[in-house]
Amino acid sequence: MKSQDIRNQFLAFFESKKHSIVPSAPMVIKDDPTLMFTNAGMNQFKEYFLGNGIPKNNRLTDTQKCLRVSGKHNDLEEVGMDTYHHTMFEMLGNWSFGDYFKKEAIEWAWELLTEVYGIDKNILYVSVFEGAKDENLEMDQEAYDLWKKIVPEDRIIMGNKNDNFWEMGDQGPCGPCSEIHVDLRSEEEKAKIPGRDLVNQDDPLVVEIWNLVFMQFNRKADSSLEKLPAQHVDTGMGFERLCMALQGVKSNYDTDVFTPLIREIETITNATYDKDSLPTDENGKVSVAIRVIADHLRAVSFSIADGQLPSNTGAGYVIRRILRRAIRYGFTFLNIKEPFIYKLVDTLSSQMSGAFPELKSQKNLIINVIKEEENSFLRTLDQGLVLLDNVVKGTKGKVVSGEKVFELYDTFGFPEDLTALILSEQGYEYEEEVFKTELQKQKDRSRAASEVKAGDWEILIPNAEEEFIGYDHTSGEARISRYRKVDSKKDGELYQLVLDKTPFYPEGGGQVGDKGYLEVANGDVVYIVDTKKENNLIIHFTKTLPKHINETHKAVVDVKQRSRTASNHTATHLLHQALRTILGTHVEQKGSMVHSGNLRFDFSHFSKVSSDELQQVEDFVNARIREALPLEEKRSISYDQAIAEGAIALFGEKYGDDVRAIRFGESMELCGGIHVQNTSDIWHFKITSESAVAAGIRRVEAITSDAAKDYFTNQSEAFSEVKVILKNPKDPIKAITTLQDENANLKKQIEALLKDKAKNLKGDLKSEFEEINGIQFLSKKVDLDPAGIKDLSFELGGEIKNAFMIFGADNNGKALLSCYISKNLVEEKGLNAGQVVRELGKYIQGGGGGQPFFATAGGKNLAGIEEALEKAKQYV
Repeated sequence: MKSQDIRNQFLAFFESKKHSIVPSAPMVIKDDPTLMFTNAGMNQFKEYFLGNGIPKNNRLTDTQKCLRVSGKHNDLEEVGMDTYHHTMFEMLGNWSFGDYFKKEAIEWAWELLTEVYGIDKNILYVSVFEGAKDENLEMDQEAYDLWKKIVPEDRIIMGNKNDNFWEMGDQGPCGPCSEIHVDLRSEEEKAKIPGRDLVNQDDPLVVEIWNLVFMQFNRKADSSLEKLPAQHVDTGMGFERLCMALQGVKSNYDTDVFTPLIREIETITNATYDKDSLPTDENGKVSVAIRVIADHLRAVSFSIADGQLPSNTGAGYVIRRILRRAIRYGFTFLNIKEPFIYKLVDTLSSQMSGAFPELKSQKNLIINVIKEEENSFLRTLDQGLVLLDNVVKGTKGKVVSGEKVFELYDTFGFPEDLTALILSEQGYEYEEEVFKTELQKQKDRSRAASEVKAGDWEILIPNAEEEFIGYDHTSGEARISRYRKVDSKKDGELYQLVLDKTPFYPEGGGQVGDKGYLEVANGDVVYIVDTKKENNLIIHFTKTLPKHINETHKAVVDVKQRSRTASNHTATHLLHQALRTILGTHVEQKGSMVHSGNLRFDFSHFSKVSSDELQQVEDFVNARIREALPLEEKRSISYDQAIAEGAIALFGEKYGDDVRAIRFGESMELCGGIHVQNTSDIWHFKITSESAVAAGIRRVEAITSDAAKDYFTNQSEAFSEVKVILKNPKDPIKAITTLQDENANLKKQIEALLKDKAKNLKGDLKSEFEEINGIQFLSKKVDLDPAGIKDLSFELGGEIKNAFMIFGADNNGKALLSCYISKNLVEEKGLNAGQVVRELGKYIQGGGGGQPFFATAGGKNLAGIEEALEKAKQYV
């Protein structure tokens, strides 16, 4: 049975049980600050489990794209080493929100597996929660009795809290679960050890395929449990493992989910995949690399399709880390030194775009981004190899410093495992425990910086329905329906408030959250410092609680900030339209940030936008502003109807059945943000910059409204000052051109004088070299600029053998140090100019770097130059 048929049969089965099929949510989460990525099928339904929303149907089913590479659920380092862990995977699921419970969930799961899919009942085992005395949790007798009617009792296994009690996180809905495991071993192997003895023992052929979670409790901040008002079912079945069981193979990677990719990797790299090899032998290392690349390609491709590009922070950093892991496995074990992973995207798209059409529509973007990332990291690896070579040369003995290995990893991005491999090939080892200690310190710092402790919600108005009135009002009467205290290392102590009615727009769709205040009748005021959305709740952040917390408040939005933000948001819609009109319809929005002060818009385009094109874009937007186009808002329209009318939907966004459509003239987009009532309210649109964000992604930054007025006022004032400085010439441009010509001539004269000065200085300095341990050493403070010092260093280096020179200078009030070392000394004695100036830089309160044979450092302490020059002798 093909994988696509397995997926379709699952959905069809639960559709026959009156479930609605819903699409997969984006893998990259944008409206839940507690998660970076969707790591379980239930993530997109959290609001229903928490009671903050009501689904249109209490029975849902789907296949969800998931990613587990960070936090509690982190499988990254196991991926490739075995045959069943993945970063990106599909989770098939069926859901009940206060509808059916354990009986139906268990019976339908068994029916699907044994009757529809035809899996042999004798190779299936089930587990049931055994209870937990430390929390007074009883054994799940109900589930046990239900299973006992279906399977022999010797196939029912008692599971502990770690295996059979599922929790959303440290707080929130949770409950006991029943897992279904399949034994795929040969009959001979089964005769040796009973399958039940291998359940949850990490055996690659006795694996969990389905987890039936029965949501019964809510975990509070103090770790206590309380019963939920309604009981829910949350199931998750690993699609790849199910395919393994149904296709009669012994590895997820032997299913048709992965075999097309593996065959393509073999073709491109001339490597051979040996599915039976051990990870430790030579063939096994190649096979591990192929598995890593096949798996990681999926994770990276789906992430980019969902709008998350590789970057240096947050979710983007995780995606970059996954891709770089794949690149270095290819570099190390497949001996591929040029980009190749991007070539696999065609195969992935043709294989999976039927179920996930975003892979086809975003294919060109995915290819370009991966290719550029490969080029970039391969350059990093080349640089790292040079740096590692210098570290080895500077090592006494055969054990390399763990701190040095960590520096290569942390500062230069050179992978630890690659360092270990290269060192072992050269007969070296490194202080592994020291490296691990440094790495743990870094993780602890990062974790501490992002740590957030949240208390339980204090409910003031039970079952309050939250209403957003911000599209029509910027103030209104409101009561606090719930609140809680949060404490974070980043922001300190804050309170989160939920109002029964709120005019405050929560951060979303690229638009920042509103600020403002709450005021009660006696005049007490509490300032709202931010507004965000979490699990369908609009949360208002304050530094203090209102004294009269149960009274009715007047909720007031900062109107000035709101109107500026609205101008910028509407301008992004007009900008999007302009870019598609002028550059082409291939342009798609890939991100935006709308503040009150400015806007930022990222879009797909594969070349720099020329100045003429930017001017056309600016003129196009301003023409729409002058047309005074009114806002046409369809606050609740079906998604299909909005698309049929020409609305643009953004990839990576999650849309419901009903959406909000915003139109200004010919511009129509699905958008939940705040907009002006008429484009004339924007006043003017001015582009301030255009730049590259990633391969195939450009960024435009712009201003509108008051910021544009300030910009032109400042430009006018600056121009007036320039004219005054130029003594009010009739033609300021001609006057500036004349000054530039005169300045260029004077620079040439100065350069000639400095060269003569350096030439004379060179003759004097030749006699000042001091021989120390076979090295010609010179340290001297000179009166030259950086270019002059470099010329002097290389001229002397060309005439003096075994030269080691340190020069110091006053560079316009800042301290400058430069170091030149003859290349033969670099190679023979392991000296490194970059390392020298970095260490001497502390005396001038600065730093720097460069190449092993020439490097410079700058600092603010001129008085430290003499001490640095004296300390330089210690190196020779």
